[in-house]
Amino acid sequence: MKMQDDRTPEQLKTHQLLIIGTDSFMSGWGDADNGVSYAAWACHYDDADKVRRWVESRSEMKRVRETVDPTYDGKRYRPSGRGHCHIYVVEKGHPALG
Repeated sequence: MKMQDDRTPEQLKTHQLLIIGTDSFMSGWGDADNGVSYAAWACHYDDADKVRRWVESRSEMKRVRETVDPTYDGKRYRPSGRGHCHIYVVEKGHPALG
């Protein structure tokens, strides 16, 4: 699984909640050639409901779920299998918070 995480080292401490969706549009080609594409949005816990509703409203996002990254025991989120996962950062001004 190819991983791209846009968070800075500081944001790894402040943006630990991931709202993840399986991207039906990007799966199977590009960085997810012959695999699945996952998109995740890292946010503050206080923004979780807004971000989740925003991700669920996107027609290409299937199987929306949440996880904590890094976990309480320090492990990092890493989906298995072939494909690509991109973690975006939700900050003030992001459309999900609109």
